[in-house]
Amino acid sequence: MPLDLEQSRRWSARAGKVVPGRAQTFSKGPLSFVEGATPAFVRRARGAQVWDVDGNEYIDYILGLGPVILGHAHPAVNRAVMEQLEDGVAFSLPHPLEVELSELLCELIPSAEMVRFGKNGSDATSGAIRLARAITGRDKVARCGYHGWQDWYIGSTSRNAGVPQCVRDLTIPFPYADVDALHRILRAGDVACVVMEPVTFDAPPADYLPSVRELCTAHGALLIFDEVITGFRLRLGGAQSLFQVTPDLSCFGKAMANGVPLSAIVGKAEYMRRFEEVFFSFTFGGEAASLAASLATIRTLRSENGIEALWRAGETLRQGTLSAIRAAGLAGTLDCAGLAPWTTLRFLGDAANHSLLLRSLFQQECAKRGVLTHGNHMLSTAHEDALLVHTITAYHQIFPILADALQSGDPASRLEGPPMQAVIRQT
Repeated sequence: MPLDLEQSRRWSARAGKVVPGRAQTFSKGPLSFVEGATPAFVRRARGAQVWDVDGNEYIDYILGLGPVILGHAHPAVNRAVMEQLEDGVAFSLPHPLEVELSELLCELIPSAEMVRFGKNGSDATSGAIRLARAITGRDKVARCGYHGWQDWYIGSTSRNAGVPQCVRDLTIPFPYADVDALHRILRAGDVACVVMEPVTFDAPPADYLPSVRELCTAHGALLIFDEVITGFRLRLGGAQSLFQVTPDLSCFGKAMANGVPLSAIVGKAEYMRRFEEVFFSFTFGGEAASLAASLATIRTLRSENGIEALWRAGETLRQGTLSAIRAAGLAGTLDCAGLAPWTTLRFLGDAANHSLLLRSLFQQECAKRGVLTHGNHMLSTAHEDALLVHTITAYHQIFPILADALQSGDPASRLEGPPMQAVIRQT
C-alpha cells in the first residue's frame, strides 16, 4: 500500500518556489529518492527513528548523511549544547573548548599533533589542499573518492559547471586500490598531495594503504586521508587507526559532533604550524556549541563502548541481509558490501546495469515498511536489536520483489515515481 505523503507533496511544492532543487543538499533532495513514493520532508527524529511531515515513522539508515553516530537528539549531546548556549556561542576571543577538544583529538588520532576546526567536510579538505600546496610549492592534486563541493575537487567530476578549466586541470582522479595508476600520476611530477578516502566500502587490500604511504614519501607529496565519513565510525582514531597507516594530514567531520556542524583538519605539527600564514580563517571556526557537542559525543562513545556497539549491530544487520538475499535467490546478484558500521547493497553481474532502478525499487519498498535508506546502512548506537529485526524482516519481503523485477527485465515498471539519479556521474 502506498504511503500517505500528502504533506510531503505540499512542502515539496512550496520548496520548489523558493529553494533550488527543493533541498539544500543534493543527497537529501528529489534526485536521491523515488519522488512521490518516499517522504520528502522530515519533521522530527529521536534515536534511530524519524517521523516525516505526514507522521509516518521510519528506522533511519541515512542519519543525516552519516553524522548521527549516537542517534538523533542524544541527551548528553543536547545537554552539552544547551549548557553552552547559556554561556554564549560565538565569542570575540578563543574559547577553552577549542583547546580541550584539540587535545582530545591529538590523543585519539594517530596523525594529529595540531588541530584546526571548520564547519563542513569541504572546509577541512579544501584547507588541507591549500596547506599542502603551500608546503610543497606544487599545484596538482591526485584524488580518490568524494571530497565536497569546493572547486578543486568538484571541478574533476561531472558536476563541474562554474569551475574554470584551469582549475579542473589541476586535480587528477585515480581509482581505489590501483597502486600502479597512482604511481603513474606521481611520476609525472608537480603533485602537491594525494587526498583519498582510506576506505570506500570493503577493507582495502592488505598492502594498499602502506604502498600509497610509501609512494607519497618517495615522490615528496603529502598524504591526506579524508576521514570525514570513516572518522569516529570505524574507530575513534579513524581508519588510520584501524589499518595502522599514518597520513601527513587528515580531515574529519560528520560523526565527530553527532550531527552538530563541525569539522577538523589534523596533522603533523611541522605542517600544521604553516596555518599561521596559510589563510584558513572564518567567523564560526571556533563556534562553542559545536565544540561542546563534539566533546560530549566522543566522551559518550568512549564511555559506552560505542564503536564496538556499531560493529556488533552492523554485523548483525549484514548477516541478516545476506540471509534475506539468499532466501530470495539473489546470491551472486546482490551483496551487502562494506565494513560493518557502514554497509551498502551492491548489485553484481547483469543486475549492475539496472543498479539505480533496483536501488530505487528497494528504497520505495523499504519506505512502505518503515525503513528510510538510500540503499546504505549507516549505523548509530541507537540501532537496537528490535529495529534490526524489523529491518531484516522487511528485507525478506522486499528482496523477492527485486528478484521478480529482475526476472521480468523491466524493474522500472514497478516504480511509483521517477527513479533515483546519480548526483555525480563517473567521468
